[in-house]
Amino acid sequence: MKVKNSRMEALKMLISSMELGSQEEVLQALEKEGFKLTQATLSRDLKQLKVAKAASMNGKYVYVLPNDTMYKRITRPRTALEMLQTSGFISISFSGNMGVIKTRPGYASSIAYNIDNSESSNIIGTIAGDDTIFIVVKEGASHEAVKEDLAPIIGQMP
Repeated sequence: MKVKNSRMEALKMLISSMELGSQEEVLQALEKEGFKLTQATLSRDLKQLKVAKAASMNGKYVYVLPNDTMYKRITRPRTALEMLQTSGFISISFSGNMGVIKTRPGYASSIAYNIDNSESSNIIGTIAGDDTIFIVVKEGASHEAVKEDLAPIIGQMP
């Protein structure tokens, strides 16, 4: 199961960072990352992730993840395995007892899951999208205390 989870995360990272227009291109990109699989397995993975095809800025049809209305592409993508070694965290902002965590596309739900299952007494709960997490901070808890609670989950924060 661990291999499948790693493969699915790599697949999400590749689709988010590259313009892949065919299953053959996806299979080749996954193979470069160390994942050798059949077309049938890839097809099942794409279906499970609810991947669709949409026109990119240059008119080419490429695979996209759901809930990505503006299909964010980065100019110099890192390898999927490099991306998997980081938490996906980008930033955190607070307003009163609410917080917003920005993540790389596809990371928010897994980070929110880890926050919800942590032992934090300062966070009441989370709601996650594709690249954003809304957190409700317990009344009276300081933002610094929340950041301390998040550090084991997210890693280094500014």
